[in-house]
Amino acid sequence: MTEIERHKTEIKENGFTTVDNIYSDQEIEQILFAIDQADNNRETFRKSSDLFAIRQFLNEIPTTTNLVFNDNLKNLVKQVFGDNYFVVKSIYFDKPETSNWYVSYHQDLTISVDKKVEIENFGPWTTKQNQFAVQPPIDILENIFTIRIHLDETDENNGALKVIPKSHLKKVYRPETIAWDIEKETTCNVKKGGVMIMKPLLLHSSSRTTNNKKRRVIHIEFSNQELPTELKWAERLN
Repeated sequence: MTEIERHKTEIKENGFTTVDNIYSDQEIEQILFAIDQADNNRETFRKSSDLFAIRQFLNEIPTTTNLVFNDNLKNLVKQVFGDNYFVVKSIYFDKPETSNWYVSYHQDLTISVDKKVEIENFGPWTTKQNQFAVQPPIDILENIFTIRIHLDETDENNGALKVIPKSHLKKVYRPETIAWDIEKETTCNVKKGGVMIMKPLLLHSSSRTTNNKKRRVIHIEFSNQELPTELKWAERLN
């Protein structure tokens, strides 16, 4: 079994995989420099003592696009996902060294779209910072892949994701119904410059930081699905 086949199998069976050495230290520094130069007073930027986040990241800081999509990442997307996938969402998360921010177990059940339209099997709807989000039919969620690009060494001490393997196979799986006598939790440690690939329906959570180390991640979602003609992906990027 090749490395690519192993990653594809792990995603299919467990809902996630990790891949090392996608970015060099120099490439990471270039990405972080571009982020530091951005005007962080825009409404898509959220800043607190526990979290700095940029929604619509690739739209807001377009100078990062070529840096993020280096040859290693483009080859990985093509080999693991296929030819027809495009970006549909991007977020930057910076969890500071002293962050008490944590996220309880959940699935990523919404997609970002350009407007709110009443369409059968689409709902409920939410709006954050003028961004419309909706829960689509399950087949759209099942065809999405998420890549989390790690700009720092990440382990259980600074907010590495904890996941429940195979939970993506159970459609919508409410956290309050998790059968802890059956399910097993796994922590997804990722090296600096590596990526984690996951399915949005995988149950995942993130703990508080305890080791005074940053955890900076670029979260990018990919789909190969076209939406009904009334709707458009809010951040579509081929």
